[in-house]
Parts: sequence; C-alpha cells; structure tokens
Amino acid sequence: MTTETEQPTDYNLLKNRFRGYLPVIIDVETAGLNAQTDALLELAAITVKMDDAGYLVPDQQCHFHIQPFEGANINPDSLKFNGIDIDNPLRGAVPENIAIPEMFKMVRKAMKAQDCQRAVIVAHNAAFDQGFLHAAIKRINAKRDPFHPFAMFDTATLAGFMYGQTVLVKACQMANIAFDGKQAHSALYDTEKTTELFCQMVNRLKDLGGFPLQAVEKSK
Repeated sequence: MTTETEQPTDYNLLKNRFRGYLPVIIDVETAGLNAQTDALLELAAITVKMDDAGYLVPDQQCHFHIQPFEGANINPDSLKFNGIDIDNPLRGAVPENIAIPEMFKMVRKAMKAQDCQRAVIVAHNAAFDQGFLHAAIKRINAKRDPFHPFAMFDTATLAGFMYGQTVLVKACQMANIAFDGKQAHSALYDTEKTTELFCQMVNRLKDLGGFPLQAVEKSK
C-alpha cells in the first residue's frame, strides 16, 4: 500500500527486485573439493539486467583460466573429471591476482549501471563456488570485494523448488533449456546455462503473477 505522496515501487528496475543486490552468476572449475588447499583453475561470471518489460536477461560476462596458486593441491581425479590440462600453454591461464580483480571491475561497473549497492553470488550448489572464490580473495588480499560476505542464491535449491530437479542438466531439461553435455564442466558454459536457468525461474514467477506479492485481506 502507498500513501498519496509515495511513488509506487518500479519492479522493472533491477535494484528493486532484489533489494539493492545485483545477482552475479558464477561457476568455478577446481583441482579438488577443498577450497583452502585445492587449486582454482577456472572462473566465469555473468551479470544480469532488466529489459524494458522487467524481465531478467544476461548482460556482461568474463571468463578466466587460472594458474594454480603456489603450493596448491592438484587432485588427478578432479582433472580427469573436468578435462583440464593445467600444463597446456594454450589455456592462457593467468594468476588469481589478475583474474579476480578483473572480475570485480566488471561487477562494480554493472552495480553502478543498475544502481545496486552490493552484488550477490548466484551459482548451482552455490556454497562450493562461493567457498573457492572467498578462499582466492583471501589469498590475494583482494580489495573492494563487491559481494555480500555470506548471502547467495543457489539455483540447485531454486530449481528443486520450481522443477523438482537439482542437477543442472536435468533442471535445464525441465525448463526446456538446451544443454550440451559435451560442454559441461566448462566454467563459461555452465555459467551461461545457470544464467539461463536463473533468469527463466525469476521470469516465470513474474509471468505467474507471483512477484511482487500482493497482500490479500482475509475475509472475515
């Protein structure tokens, strides 16, 4: 409800959809499961924006192959799983202290454009990606971290709620999003598909009339 002097909230502005947070979809590929000891090998991030009709769409993206930090553990089973050859010079890998600040620049630019105060990580099984990103940020003592320190949007949870599926490929299938299994476990490809899934879920809720929630007065 608004008073005569208040202006209604424009939910076609991204800053009003997530209370000032800018969702940033990320995916990482790693050399193990332990964020503190295992190498971060690949990082991709995609920002989002609202179109003129208030639908969430992908915006800017960045993608880095990353050199293992000094003393990092490399689990051969993980490399076999993600198919990364860390010794291949064609990877064009860069150190963490280049990749992460560059990603921060893209995110801060998007925050400014969307008038958002902070970014929030969106990822599939987000605690894993957030853990590796936070560990790398701490290792390089990165400044001006735009992300909320613990909040996240987990698309595995959201997809389980919306589609009854928590595996990315199965959730995409339920959402009629094309998914090439041969490209899975590429950070950029997985980020692109997670972005499609996240946007579709948010937009589907809008189409169903579920946002913004309208207060319904109970009948007496």
